[in-house]
Amino acid sequence: MTQLTGAVSKTGRKPFKLKLLALAGAALLLPAAVSAETNAQDSTAAIFGTPPDLPFTLSGSYLAGRLAGFQKDFAQAAAFYEETLAADPSNAMLLERTFLLKLANGDVEDAIRYASDLDQAVQRNFLAQLVLGAKEVRDGNYDAAAALLAEARNGPLAQLSVGIARAWAFYGAGKIDEAKAAIDGLKGPEWFDVFKETHKAHLLFAAGQNKEALAAIEEAYKMDQGAIRVVDAHARLLAANGRQKDAIKAIDQFDHQFRGHPQLDRTREVIESGAVIPPMVSDPAVGMAEILYGLGAVIGRDGGEELSTSYLQLALYLDPTAEFAAVALGNVFERMEQPERAISALMMVPDDGVLKREAEIQVGLNFNALDKLDEARSHLSALIKDDPSDLEAGIALGNILRAHEIYDDAEEVYTSSLDTIDKLERQHWLLLYFRGISRERLNKWDLAEADFRNALELEKDQPLVLNYLGYSLVDQGLKLDEALNMIKTAVELRPTDGYIVDSLGWVYYRLGRYEEAVVELERAIELRPADPVINDHLGDAYWMVGRKNEARFQWNHARDLGPEEKELPKILDKIANGLTEPSGTDAAKAATDQNGG
Repeated sequence: MTQLTGAVSKTGRKPFKLKLLALAGAALLLPAAVSAETNAQDSTAAIFGTPPDLPFTLSGSYLAGRLAGFQKDFAQAAAFYEETLAADPSNAMLLERTFLLKLANGDVEDAIRYASDLDQAVQRNFLAQLVLGAKEVRDGNYDAAAALLAEARNGPLAQLSVGIARAWAFYGAGKIDEAKAAIDGLKGPEWFDVFKETHKAHLLFAAGQNKEALAAIEEAYKMDQGAIRVVDAHARLLAANGRQKDAIKAIDQFDHQFRGHPQLDRTREVIESGAVIPPMVSDPAVGMAEILYGLGAVIGRDGGEELSTSYLQLALYLDPTAEFAAVALGNVFERMEQPERAISALMMVPDDGVLKREAEIQVGLNFNALDKLDEARSHLSALIKDDPSDLEAGIALGNILRAHEIYDDAEEVYTSSLDTIDKLERQHWLLLYFRGISRERLNKWDLAEADFRNALELEKDQPLVLNYLGYSLVDQGLKLDEALNMIKTAVELRPTDGYIVDSLGWVYYRLGRYEEAVVELERAIELRPADPVINDHLGDAYWMVGRKNEARFQWNHARDLGPEEKELPKILDKIANGLTEPSGTDAAKAATDQNGG
């Protein structure tokens, strides 16, 4: 999870805002719009489409819809296209865009209506085909769904999506052989195969054909042993075929490689209890939702947010309890920097879902992204109170507090989490590292150094720890040879990390080795040209080697890149007066924070 791999940025991500300018002209009036984002805590209703106090124009609404679409504000985009379509109902392009944006926004019932209009207009849109098929599957009209899904369109993604959905419609109609044949008949690129074999296994398992289902899932497992849904189905089918020891071994292997997963923990409990192993999927709507989730999650990781959210919204329409789809949808909204919508998606995870705590932690992080520190703190504190041993919740809260420079409370949270651990293991280095940073900022150096060195005992030569500890030692004039070697090792391990290269250059500067400092800081600038801290450092180094014009250029650049408020007066003074003696700040540590500290 993200909160285990790095720190929350100091500023947090700002909530997504759509800004449309009101443009007046002889031929064009672009209506102003408000944000499509509705704050989860705000009772004020958002206005979608042209505000009531502005006149409607076809061109204005169309351009506003395009702009909203570029800004990934699907609610506003759909509203503008919808009112444009009402004024020009025969426009096939407007119809298709309205349909797609309604679906991406989660307005599935509206999307169904527009999908029907598309179908009647003979517009060959495979998403419309999927939407109409999904409605029939959800309503239990399986033969009608199979007929609607008979002809896949528009390339490999359409072929796979529609083909697997049709197989589940056949299953719902009791036509198991036709369902299996529909999957086997799908032809496409190599990445098809893991989806085909997994869904064939789900379908056969649900039909009680456990032996055949195991053969199918073993093929999928050979192709992807890191996919939770594949590993889970594989373990279940091994157990269902009387191979409980092999099932537990498969889960153990995943736990060893990927640090486990709550879904597999639950499956392990069922297997070890000796209970009958249920199939993962037994309802056709859930089966169709499963393929939409699987593809939507992959598309979302590679961009394509409009298509990804469309798949995931349709999956949740078919199966409102589809927690994996809800978390994936929340993740897509996070990447789109729409934390309000991410919170709404994550709150769809059922209370008894295996992903509930993960979703709740992400909700807390999204409150922080909205600059709602109190809500984030309260939300995560409640999770920790409920389960103090949940290290992910502790790290998330500690990182938020540390990002807001509330170091004493952050130290307390990290300490409370560490106190729940009977024996420190390799993965716990991160907690020690984060607590060490908090203690160093609180001027508790002896305790901070102990944390950093203990972290290195757990994770030898960890570059982030080496960098932070090494810089801190040099900053205090302690153990200089060891400190410099630490940072050199960190650079060797991460030669393209501009922040760590900057630390090496800055340490050379602090040691009075200015020519060497210039070399490393110039390299750091190449890696991170837009970082104000590194530009400031390079300016200092240039000044000390007599390159004063270049020094002022770098300081001016640092000023324009938005440095921290407390650093700006120092930079302005250097621009005006230059340096009279070597300067030093702990800005390199701040850079370390931005790089995961």
